[in-house]
Amino acid sequence: MSIAAQYVFRPGDPGYAQEIAGFQTGFTVRPEVVVGATDAEEVRAAVSYAAERGLPVGVQATGHGLPGAAEGGMLITTRRMDGVRIDPVARTAHIEAGVRWGQVVEAAAPHGLAPLNGSAPGVGAVSYTLGGGVGILAREFGWTADHVRALDVVTADGALRQVTAASDPELYGALLGGGQNLGVVTALEVGLVPVARLYGGDISFDGRRVDPATIVRAYREWAETVPDTVTSTFAALVYPDAPMLPEPLRGAYVVSVRLAFTGDAAEGERLVAPLRAIGPALSDSLREMPYTESHTIHSDPDFPHAYWGDGITVSDLPVDAAAELLRLTGPAADRMAVLQISHLGGALAQERPNAVPHRDARFLVRALYPIGEDGTGPIKELHARVELTVAPWATGRALNFLFGDGERTEGLYDAETRKRLARVKGMYDPANLFRRNYNIVPG
Repeated sequence: MSIAAQYVFRPGDPGYAQEIAGFQTGFTVRPEVVVGATDAEEVRAAVSYAAERGLPVGVQATGHGLPGAAEGGMLITTRRMDGVRIDPVARTAHIEAGVRWGQVVEAAAPHGLAPLNGSAPGVGAVSYTLGGGVGILAREFGWTADHVRALDVVTADGALRQVTAASDPELYGALLGGGQNLGVVTALEVGLVPVARLYGGDISFDGRRVDPATIVRAYREWAETVPDTVTSTFAALVYPDAPMLPEPLRGAYVVSVRLAFTGDAAEGERLVAPLRAIGPALSDSLREMPYTESHTIHSDPDFPHAYWGDGITVSDLPVDAAAELLRLTGPAADRMAVLQISHLGGALAQERPNAVPHRDARFLVRALYPIGEDGTGPIKELHARVELTVAPWATGRALNFLFGDGERTEGLYDAETRKRLARVKGMYDPANLFRRNYNIVPG
């Protein structure tokens, strides 16, 4: 039986390597067959083919969040499914499976609307949303998953279903927060927010001249005072001493606060005054901007590279613990580490009928490590010390910020949510066809 799809690749075929290539280059993925889907019907045909042969299925839009290396099975790539449709009256976006957030931002902007996207415009919008979605406006508007109206999904039986909270509340709730475990989402409809401009940017300090512990203490105190209309992240990294970097950044230890505020510029200037009082800034890009420039707040790398990462939700993060994180990942570390501490709370804490967990967390501690020639072993040794530092306050882990450790799923969900997801998985995918992910075993 052949697969009813236009683009089908097997190892050795021309185009195979290009089809499986993604943003994450640190792990080898070599599927037995790759289907480059162009529409939902081709996804349905691919899933039916895999189910008949017992081939485990993985899904890839951009390849940012690969769970790790994999051999055999089927990979469905969705990058050709890139349609975006905006309904300015309903304030919704219909997003196909391969769409990147930058496309949605550009499509919504002429209507004075914005999606609840993340910091990187090249990330796949659908996969991001299925993981929950902690966006740059998250404290004001909540998780991106909370705004989804409907999803089109191909389940393991090859059926294409349109799922809403009214039509199938169990499957709807499990898809949002359950990642790629329940099927292949071919499109979703998500609400937009009336934001055309914002005040935000990045204020950075030289961590070798201004004490990083002083900066993080000031940030913690400041974060307790700001309204929910401010979403912010504290970040620290030592840049490599590389010739391709601008001279001021070569080998620099940069500690920064990145923020977005939906109020006016005058109020924004007042709110950030305590940050500017910390000390002399290495750079300061805080300003009013159109929402289409919001990606400049974080300026995430836009080139493929190899990395391993984790995200830990915490009920609190005392200053001494934050300072220890800076010590572990700063200039004394034997490898590059990107530490980020995101302020949660606000609308993120509101309960919704989906599977996004750990809503009571106050901060999200993220650590990202480039993978070098010595592999992930030394990275995991360093990260174990990071985990130990925040262990007294840890409440779980964030699916959107797991990169490259697919076997490690503890902490992704609280016990009750995991039990519910396993039960729904048992209903719609009892053979665990969709297991090339951060897998939930069917109940």
